[in-house]
Amino acid sequence: MLQIQENVSLKNFNTFGVEAKARYFVEISHEDELAELFLDPMWQTVPRLILGGGSNMLFISDFDGLVIRMNIRGIEHRISHTDVFVEAGAGEVWNGLVQYAVQHGYAGLENLSLIPGSVGASPIQNIGAYGVELKDVFESCCAFEIASRTVKKFNKADCGFGYRESVFKGELKGQYIITSVKFKLSLTPNLSLHYGAISQELTNRGIAQPSIKDVSDVVSHIRVSKLPDPSTIGNAGSFFKNPVIGADQFEKLHSLYPEVVNYPAGENRVKLAAGWLIEQCGWKGKVVGNTGTWKNQALVLVNHGGATGTEVYALSSQIIDSVYSKFGVMLEREVNMIQ
Repeated sequence: MLQIQENVSLKNFNTFGVEAKARYFVEISHEDELAELFLDPMWQTVPRLILGGGSNMLFISDFDGLVIRMNIRGIEHRISHTDVFVEAGAGEVWNGLVQYAVQHGYAGLENLSLIPGSVGASPIQNIGAYGVELKDVFESCCAFEIASRTVKKFNKADCGFGYRESVFKGELKGQYIITSVKFKLSLTPNLSLHYGAISQELTNRGIAQPSIKDVSDVVSHIRVSKLPDPSTIGNAGSFFKNPVIGADQFEKLHSLYPEVVNYPAGENRVKLAAGWLIEQCGWKGKVVGNTGTWKNQALVLVNHGGATGTEVYALSSQIIDSVYSKFGVMLEREVNMIQ
């Protein structure tokens, strides 16, 4: 029997560690429980929030609705020639899945090591890091349709993946709850080493022919050196998306700032490093009240203790205005605002 709790603190369910309360709260351990939950018409009409690891959201206020915490577990795999299909429950910890793949020699997820959050949230955001995005290894996912109370399968084309985007954030937002995700990995690694400091760190370690474990270890090392641990200081990782601009705008920017960090982003498009832009505006390591930016990575906003979601949001607005004023580039928040 499902247990609906009332007025539940969400402080321990979001990595920013800000205080907020859920009017109603329920934990789901099996997809059948979703069908049971939505048999009650009340839950069809109240505002809903699907909660996984709480790593990509900022509570600006209490949530006056139903918070559904997904805790469906389990990892299975099937090998076909050199392909490996790995399916994981939505409640699995993302990095736990990555380590499962690395330990078994299944290549494809190693660049996504140490990204916080849950498996179920990964397709919604099309998570990515160090030159790899979820869509590169995504096979399919199963999602519970609230209106029909049935589970449907989505393949890659159905998901409409873009940069930190999917149909689950767009046209289908609020209509489905992801219950499991299947990944297509490989027994023959095709390592992605060109992005960020991966190749340099491998060289520093004297590794000429890296394994997927070497790549995972290096990515984890780089992330730990740059990003704060949410268990010790509240944060949601990268707070802003890396902006993508047109080639003409980039040429003008590059003429003014030749050192601007950039990456190709398709035909006549260039991706900029949001962290670099923010740092050039003097924000790196800055403390503002109970909030601030991380000392090693300006892209990360932190809760130094006791900050409210409103304070963090206000800081992000100041940073957006500052970057636009200096560079003419508008930053977009990657973290979801919950209010």
